[in-house]
Amino acid sequence: MIFCVEDDTSIRDLMLYTLSSAGFTAEGFADGTGLFSALREKTPELIMLDIMLPGEDGLSILKKLRSHTATCDIPVIMATAKGTEYDKVIGLDCGADDYLAKPFGMMEMVSRVRAVLRRTSNHSKTHILKVGGIIMNTGEHTVETDGRRVNLTLKEYELLHKFMENLGLVFTREQLLQSIWGAEFVGETRTVDVHIGTLRTKLGQYGEYIETIRGVGYRIGTRL
Repeated sequence: MIFCVEDDTSIRDLMLYTLSSAGFTAEGFADGTGLFSALREKTPELIMLDIMLPGEDGLSILKKLRSHTATCDIPVIMATAKGTEYDKVIGLDCGADDYLAKPFGMMEMVSRVRAVLRRTSNHSKTHILKVGGIIMNTGEHTVETDGRRVNLTLKEYELLHKFMENLGLVFTREQLLQSIWGAEFVGETRTVDVHIGTLRTKLGQYGEYIETIRGVGYRIGTRL
């Protein structure tokens, strides 16, 4: 999934059509508000982000993306109508993976997208997830709270990882059972509740980050 943030409707539609023709799934947004709303529902493989946007500009949006755990690793290609060295440097310094100077060709855009996806997918590094005082090191498979190691079972770790990678998203008990225990698991949704309870206890004061959404399921909230 590629997200395209471009306020010019004709350009955005052309970008979406070209990406679709190249085999990608793509969605378009006119501004940052639409982008962040969509990010609460799904995580794209890459974001095409115009610098000149109504309301919040692309550089400000990029800084927000890089400052949040759930979006900091999403590759971003910046697009600028100016094409100046200054815009390129500022965008790259703020964390952009590449840039395109307008007007750019659609085939060049596809080529850049593929190149960035190849580069980022092959880039192996330890992934650190941080929510409040909870730090998860996925490379070492460890969890710490305020520098103290937390000993979790495999299922507790996988539950916490699910929540921390999808900050703010609510998961039903059925969804958690299927993704953590597997479709072949035979048991009750009460299994999820029991593991959530032990996970909260082990996290101490940070256990309250895991919110119960009555009648729906669980999440780690966005306001911590």
